[in-house]
Amino acid sequence: MIGEDGAQLGVMAPADALKLAREQGLDLVEVAPQTNPPVCRIMDFNKFRYEEQRREREAKKKHHVAKLKEVKFKPHIEGHDYQVKLGMLKRFLTRGDQAKVTMVYRGRELAHTELGRRILDRLIEDLKPISKVERTPLLDGRFMTMVFGPDREKLKRLERETARQRTAGGRAPAQKPAGLAMPQQTSAGPSASAASEKG
Repeated sequence: MIGEDGAQLGVMAPADALKLAREQGLDLVEVAPQTNPPVCRIMDFNKFRYEEQRREREAKKKHHVAKLKEVKFKPHIEGHDYQVKLGMLKRFLTRGDQAKVTMVYRGRELAHTELGRRILDRLIEDLKPISKVERTPLLDGRFMTMVFGPDREKLKRLERETARQRTAGGRAPAQKPAGLAMPQQTSAGPSASAASEKG
């Protein structure tokens, strides 16, 4: 038998243990039924369940199931489209997901697969700070695919640097931007300008 504060109360009859728990306005909970004799504890069972559920919820929040996200590219992609898709890949990788990149060739583009390969090489360079290549580019029919995975060490380092910059920026004294000084009022004041308008 264990008390609410964790103190060992020794072996006692179930009726006596139940009476002791009721006197304190608490519950008698069997915590180790497989032992001989079984171990019971005096506790507030509702509070215990609430704490347990809260811990489970917190653990679920922290646990992220990695998914494989796919982004498709074309060999003749415009600069703006490239940046948008690069942003999507960065978002997937920083979230902890894997990113599959598929280069789609159409018609005569298959004769110039090096154009698509150049874009994939550019992606490797642009994603180097946060990722690692898990599968190198592979041509299969009219598709060239590769897979990026998040590099957790690089991501942690990046998070630390961002946090350091944020704290350093927060400590710096706020300075007024140049060229935002308030206009000086003359001794004549607004009445003088009104008078000049009337004249």
